[in-house]
Amino acid sequence: MLRLRTERGLTQRQLAEPAYTAAYVSTLEAGRVRPSDAALRHLAERLGTSPDELATGRSPRAATELRMGLTDARRTLATGAARDAADAFAALLDRARHLALPAEQATALLGLGDCALESGELAIARERFEEAERLLADEPLPRRVPAIRGRATAHLLAGELRYSCYLLESALDELNAAGLHDPDALLLLYTAAIAPYMDMGAHARAAQAAELALALAPRVADPVLVAGMHRGVARTLIAEGRTAEADASLAKAQELYQQLRIHTDLAHCHWMRGYVHAQDGDLPRAEEELRTARSMLASRRAALFTVQVEVELADVLRRRGKTDEARDLLRPLLATPDPPHPEPAAAGQDGAAAGQGSAAAGPAPGPTGGLTAERGAVHAGGAHRLLGLIAEERGDLEAAEEHYCAALSLLERSGAAGDLADLCRLLGDLLRRTGRVEAALDAYRTGLGHRAAPGTTTLGPAPASPPTPH
Repeated sequence: MLRLRTERGLTQRQLAEPAYTAAYVSTLEAGRVRPSDAALRHLAERLGTSPDELATGRSPRAATELRMGLTDARRTLATGAARDAADAFAALLDRARHLALPAEQATALLGLGDCALESGELAIARERFEEAERLLADEPLPRRVPAIRGRATAHLLAGELRYSCYLLESALDELNAAGLHDPDALLLLYTAAIAPYMDMGAHARAAQAAELALALAPRVADPVLVAGMHRGVARTLIAEGRTAEADASLAKAQELYQQLRIHTDLAHCHWMRGYVHAQDGDLPRAEEELRTARSMLASRRAALFTVQVEVELADVLRRRGKTDEARDLLRPLLATPDPPHPEPAAAGQDGAAAGQGSAAAGPAPGPTGGLTAERGAVHAGGAHRLLGLIAEERGDLEAAEEHYCAALSLLERSGAAGDLADLCRLLGDLLRRTGRVEAALDAYRTGLGHRAAPGTTTLGPAPASPPTPH
């Protein structure tokens, strides 16, 4: 008040009259009392500003400019410039804190979380999403869903499949139980649940989530959510052997991403189309699509997603007889080149993780940017599995066993049931050929155990269908 009055050349009496006194204005400017709503409106009108600016010190333009900046930062992230986007979001977060705007703070934190996901900094991503959730604690659940989905994605990429499912299923159950028919929030959650379900071998649940997402899509206006849904649904179609339908679903997503100029999600479409072609036996086209995805992600320094694509590219190269190239591609991806020697039991990699997550920027592959038990565990297991197959084909059975056991150690922690069962079969066959029949039987039994009860999640029953809108 004092600053604005002085800038406008008004005396306290001129500001106060006719409704109030100069003494009242003096006590307000000294901070000894707070104005009533009526006084606030009167004083704001006399000063040519809004009651909100007078009460908070924020100009009406400040919040608008901040929101525009957040939109621009999100657009920067969509083009794949995650480092630039992170710098912008960090500056906007400081500004939102200065202006005491919690909703805008939460939006900036979500942006920083997405940037961290794309650079593979999973612990930082979780912190950003958790902070956003705390800021929105008093908001309705649909407002908190993007932060919950972000946390679940971070846990998924870390190989914590069960906890990722737990977060998503808890939010879905709460939304559905409360009758909160928010199509955007529900679509985001059902789509996000497909990836961990698939990696855990819970294909029936993944198919159910995809079916519910498809039913919600006509009521969702956001094309980014719809494109993400098409990518998720494609994974379930691939698992059912419906590769032509999966490719058509990916084509829809790709068209939307091209229209929206979301480059890194477009790279994920190439990634998944490569996997579709690999499943369909068209290995030349699979290699072409995976190389395109790898190039696009690497150009945006998307370290974690780049190395995940390289694992699947190596699988295609091996199947095409390019064994040396596949091996040379895989070795730098593992933070520990020499595999450990755990006890035999089970695990594997079927490439089903293709296309999970979104966009990227981060360090180059290597000890800090490669695959570990805490960072891309499912693909780390896949890399060891492929190196084991290559070693076995070369007759180096000791190295093959070491790689299979390393994959087992990684995948047992993640709960990737289908991959575990496949690896148990490979390990059992190897042990049987080397005369260790009892150990082979143990490996086969372990594989059967994983195959018998795939995809068990913390909550037990699958989430309910969304409520019918009135």
